[in-house]
Amino acid sequence: MPIAKVRKRDGRLVPFDTEKIVRAIGNAIVEVTMPNQELASRLAGQVVAQLEREYDGKIPGVENIQDIVENTLIKENLADVAKAFILYREHRAELRRYKEFFGVKDDLKLGVNAVRVLERRYLLRNEKGEVEETPSQLFRRVARIMAEPEERHDRRNRAKLEEAFYRGMANLEFMPNTPTLMNAGAPMGQLSACFVLPIPDSLSEIFDTLKLAALTHQSGGGTGFDFSRLRPKGDLVRGSGGIASGPISFMKIFDTVTDVIKQGGKRRGANMGILRVDHPDILEFITLKSDPTQLRNFNVSVAATTKFMRAARFGGVYTIVNPRTGRKVRSEDARQMFDLIVSYAWKTGDPGIIFIDEINRRNPTRHIGLIESTNPCGEVPLHPYESCNLASVNLTKFVEGQPTKGKMDWERLRESVRLVVRFLDNLIDMNKFPSPEIEKMTKANRRIGLGVMGFSEALILMGIRYDSLSALAMAARIMSFIEKEGHRMSQELGRSRGSFPNFRGSLWERKGYRAMRNATVTTIAPTGTISIITGCSSGIEPLFAVSFVRNVMEGTRLLEANKIFEDISKRRKFFSADLLLTVAKTGSVQGLREVPKDIQRLFRTALEIPPVWHVRMQAVFQQFTDNAVSKTINLPEDATSDDVRAAYLLAYKLKCKGITIYRYGSKPDQVLSIGALEKGAEDKHVTVDSEFAGGCPAGVCAYATT
Repeated sequence: MPIAKVRKRDGRLVPFDTEKIVRAIGNAIVEVTMPNQELASRLAGQVVAQLEREYDGKIPGVENIQDIVENTLIKENLADVAKAFILYREHRAELRRYKEFFGVKDDLKLGVNAVRVLERRYLLRNEKGEVEETPSQLFRRVARIMAEPEERHDRRNRAKLEEAFYRGMANLEFMPNTPTLMNAGAPMGQLSACFVLPIPDSLSEIFDTLKLAALTHQSGGGTGFDFSRLRPKGDLVRGSGGIASGPISFMKIFDTVTDVIKQGGKRRGANMGILRVDHPDILEFITLKSDPTQLRNFNVSVAATTKFMRAARFGGVYTIVNPRTGRKVRSEDARQMFDLIVSYAWKTGDPGIIFIDEINRRNPTRHIGLIESTNPCGEVPLHPYESCNLASVNLTKFVEGQPTKGKMDWERLRESVRLVVRFLDNLIDMNKFPSPEIEKMTKANRRIGLGVMGFSEALILMGIRYDSLSALAMAARIMSFIEKEGHRMSQELGRSRGSFPNFRGSLWERKGYRAMRNATVTTIAPTGTISIITGCSSGIEPLFAVSFVRNVMEGTRLLEANKIFEDISKRRKFFSADLLLTVAKTGSVQGLREVPKDIQRLFRTALEIPPVWHVRMQAVFQQFTDNAVSKTINLPEDATSDDVRAAYLLAYKLKCKGITIYRYGSKPDQVLSIGALEKGAEDKHVTVDSEFAGGCPAGVCAYATT
C-alpha cells in the first residue's frame, strides 16, 4: 500500500513526499561526486518500495525513512554517499539539539543563528516568557496582517496575497524590517523601522521629542535627529537670563534615555545625530566620539553643504552661523575643518558625512520642506515626523544554476519586487504609529524602501568578483531593474488606490507622472538581523569573513563557513575541516594553496577590497535608489587619513547622499573582529557574536537590525 503520511519528530503527521527523499540522496551524492539526478531518483524509488513493504498500512517516522535510505546506499555499494548522508544526519541532529536548547520548534529548518535571533527578538511568548510560536507561525502572523488592507481594495485577492506574502518570507526570498516581524498582530502593532523627529530650539518641545523617542524605541524603532536648530553653547537664554548648554548636552540626555529603554526591550535603541557643518558647535561635535564612552547609542554625521565641500576641495573659507539669530559668528577654513572630520573618522569611525544638498536635490517631496536628518543607518532621509518602512529581497534566491555559473532569474525577481511593494504599501495602512503627527506625515508621503541583501553572494554565484567593472555593471542592472519594476507597481497602486496625498507639486508630478502611490520606493538598508534569518550576506556589503568561529551560547562555539564557499569547495573537491579551521584564523582564503585561484578572487572579503571599489559600488546603487544607501567603506587597520579623505571626496564626486567609513580596530567593541579566540590564545580567529551575521561591516552594524 502506498505511503500517505509521515510522522515528524514532534508527532505531527504530514503528507509523504518522495521528492524530499530524492533531494536528500541527491545532496549526499553531490558531497562525493558530480550531481546525478537519475541515480538519486532511482535510489529514492528503492527506498519507497522498501517503505511500502515494511509499513504496509502503517505510518513511518522520519527516522525510519532515514534508516532505510542509509541501508539502501550501503547495499548499492555507495559507501561514500552513505557516509555523507550519515554525517549530514548527525549534523542535523546537532542543530536540533541547539534549537531545543533555545526552546524553539523550528518548522522551516533554519540555521542555528537564525533560530537564535528569532527566539531572542521575534517569536511571541506567553505570560511565563516561554516561546509559543514557530518560525512558520511568525510568518503566517505577519502575512495575515499585511493582507488585511486587500479587504478594502480587492477582497477576492486577499487570500491569494496572504499566501504569497507567507511563501515569500518562508522561502526566505524577502524579509520586512524588524518591527514588522516583532509587532504585526501583536498588541504593540508598530511596524516601521525608523523615524526622524524634530528638535526645535525650545526646552519644552525638546523634552516632548525625548518622550516620543523613548516610546518609539520601546516599540522597536530607531530615531534620527538634526540638532542644528539648537542655539550654541554659551548663547543667551532670554527666558531665564542664563546661557545655553548647546546641542551636545541634549544629545547626551537622549543617549541616556536610550540606554534606559534598551535595557528592557528586545532591540538595542539606535539614534542618528546630525549637526550642520556651519553650526557654531561643530568642532565639539566632530571630536565628540573620541571618548568611546560618549554617545554609545548614536551614530553621528556632519551635514555638509555643497558650498562647504567645494571650499574643502579647492580651498577657501565658509561661514559659521548662529541658528537662533541667523547671523554670522565667524569664518572657518573649510579644508582644515574637512581634515578634522577626516582625522576623527580615521581614529574612531565617526563622524560620517551626509551631503545634505544632494539629499534635498533628489527629494521628491521637497515642495513640503527640507529634509534635515536620516534614520540611524543613513539609508532613509526623512522629513520631521516621517517614518521609514523597509523590506529587502534576498538576491541569492533568484540566481539559478551551478555556483559560479549562475544566471539571474529576472522574471521571478520581478514578481517578488511587485509583491514586496504591495506588502510595504499595506504595512503603512496597518501600522499603529507612536503619535498622530507621525501617522499624518507618514501617510501624506507613503514613503517605502524596497532594498536588497545577499548581493555579494549573488555575485559569487554568478562568478563575478566584487571589486570589478563586471560587478558594477551587474549592480546597475539589478538595481535599475528593481527601481523600474518597483515604480511600475507603485504607479499601478496609485491608479487603483490613489496617489500619496503630497503627490501634487512633487517631483513625480513635475516629471509628468499621473499617479504614484509612494513618494519613494527603493532604498538599500544594512539588513543586519534579517539577513541572519534569511542566511545571506547583509545589504550590499562584501563578506566580512569566509569562515569564522561563532559564539552561539555560553561555553559553546561553532566553526561556521560561508555556505556557498562550503558548497563550492565540496563540488571542486578541496573541502576539509582543516581548511575551514585555517581560514577561520584570518577569515580569508587569499594565498591558500588548497583554494583555487579563481575561487580566491571571488571570495575577497571586505578588508581585502580597496576602498575605491566600496565607494563606487555604493554610488552605482545610489544612482538607482530613491532614498539612500547604507554602506560601510571598510578600511584595513593600516589605512591612512589620506585613504579616508579620498573616500569622502570620491563619494561626494559620485553623488552619494552620505558616507560612513570604518577603519578596522578603531573601535574597542566592534561587532566582528579578527582576534584571539580566548584571552591569551596564540591562534587568531575571526570571532562573531551570535546575534550578528558574517556579512555585517565590523563595528558599524550594532544598529543594523532593519
